[in-house]
Amino acid sequence: MRDSDDPTGGPTGEPADAPAEPSDAPGGDPTGLQAFAVLLRRMNGEFSRTAHDFAHSHGLHPTDVQALVEILDSERDGPVTPGLLRERLQLTSGAVTACLDRLERAGHIRRTRDSADRRIVHLHYAPRGREVAREYFRPLARATDSVRQRFSDAELRAVVRFLAAMNEELAALRHRPDGDPARR
Repeated sequence: MRDSDDPTGGPTGEPADAPAEPSDAPGGDPTGLQAFAVLLRRMNGEFSRTAHDFAHSHGLHPTDVQALVEILDSERDGPVTPGLLRERLQLTSGAVTACLDRLERAGHIRRTRDSADRRIVHLHYAPRGREVAREYFRPLARATDSVRQRFSDAELRAVVRFLAAMNEELAALRHRPDGDPARR
């Protein structure tokens, strides 16, 4: 449901087509920490399985898909370099080179040299790779849009704020100066 729709709602004040609360919320509290943890893990698992399926169906390694996502998500801020990709994926230089070689051979990415400094290599999602990904993930995009339609604009803004804050917190935890994962 969108804000522009008639939110007449039911007896609880919830819109008539509001999504149901998770029936399996741990501890019975659908907004509790445990419920969030379980649901985020489940969603992450589903995304991981989808990415693995894409990798398998295109002869790629799961790490290749992670690299593709990093390249795609970084494009709005400017092209990513192999060094930045190595840092973000926590891979060795050799592993990044092998990954990029596979992706380039498969037509998913292209490498270009920086015009000002030819030593710098930029990574770009290739048009063919973009089309392959769009075709494969189109059902996921449709499902996402279908679910989005069940929420008001205000609810969606809250979800976006939550997800952005979670990403920031996860990145901050990963980059703690003490480097001790047990203390995270």
